[in-house]
Amino acid sequence: MSQESPAGQAERVRAALARVIDPELRRPITELGMVERVEVTGTRATVDVLLTVAGCPLKDTIEADVRRELAGVPGVDGVEVNLGVMTSEARRALVDSLKRHVVPFTQPDSLTRVIAIASGKGGVGKSSLTVNLAAALAERGLSVGIIDADVLGFSVPGLMGLSGASPTRVDELIVPPVAHGVKVMSIGMFLADNAPVMWRGPMLHRALEQFVSEVHFGDLDVLLLDLPPGTGDVAISVSQLLPGTQQIVVTTPQHAAAEVAERAGSMALSTGQSVLGVVENMSWMDLPDGSRLTPFGEGGGREVASRLSAAAGTEVPLLARLPLDPSLREGGDDGVPVVLGAPDSPAGLALRELAGRIAVQPRGLAGRSLGISPR
Repeated sequence: MSQESPAGQAERVRAALARVIDPELRRPITELGMVERVEVTGTRATVDVLLTVAGCPLKDTIEADVRRELAGVPGVDGVEVNLGVMTSEARRALVDSLKRHVVPFTQPDSLTRVIAIASGKGGVGKSSLTVNLAAALAERGLSVGIIDADVLGFSVPGLMGLSGASPTRVDELIVPPVAHGVKVMSIGMFLADNAPVMWRGPMLHRALEQFVSEVHFGDLDVLLLDLPPGTGDVAISVSQLLPGTQQIVVTTPQHAAAEVAERAGSMALSTGQSVLGVVENMSWMDLPDGSRLTPFGEGGGREVASRLSAAAGTEVPLLARLPLDPSLREGGDDGVPVVLGAPDSPAGLALRELAGRIAVQPRGLAGRSLGISPR
């Protein structure tokens, strides 16, 4: 490298820096305008990196990533990294750039699949399904985000190991924390000491509106919404803000739970959304002697799928039947989804199989502009 011109040496260093991804914004630091100066003298490279905000909690990670990438550049034997902070003008340019690149979920040309996890009643495992499906999809290489739309009964931060985590603010832009490869946003990240949320309809709508319009998720393959149970304000807001949403309805085998779950799917159909399928949770428990116990009865998932198929005029499949498995609860308590912490457990296997069914469904291009024109 020493035989190259200084300009050629600097280009090699910049090429290496392009492989450094900002851990929050998930884009190369060279694209974000964070590399202020690159200088190579002999075999020593000096790089000035601008952080988006003063006191950035991940500055050590960024510096370590810069040093790791530059260590692999031929001819570079020494690296000096100087960390600074963006000016307000540079930060404004960054925010404008991110807004231009973000996929607008509310626009018809968005390629992000928005999937709402819904239930008629609480306690059927809707949130556990959401976080495990997200983690399993991310493990498959998809870009995944979660919005904890259960504003009054939020639980996603704890289930994802993000208790106490806070989003990063770059001016008015909100950057969601990342756990297990999934970008997560919840009202619980803005509250202290497990404070209750006591809001009525307009406030709930505004919270969801901010999550889908002011949070920088970037380009996602899948955005999962953990809806509150029932057919109330938030479910109505989803139909208004994200009309292309697909819904997965969660029930237990119990007949009474199935009746209530059907209402959630029927609401989605009546508001122009589609039902991707039904998931029956807590279907059985494996006993030590090899037999299976069905504490909540049988048939609820098939019942909901059959009724929603009739209402939709097309097949609404029973996507999965999930076992009642202690490892699922243990993973939730530990903040590690069971698909990652105990992938070979009965629940882990069933949830990973479900994720496989969801993942193979492509993002559709029908009716969407490709941004090109014939010559």
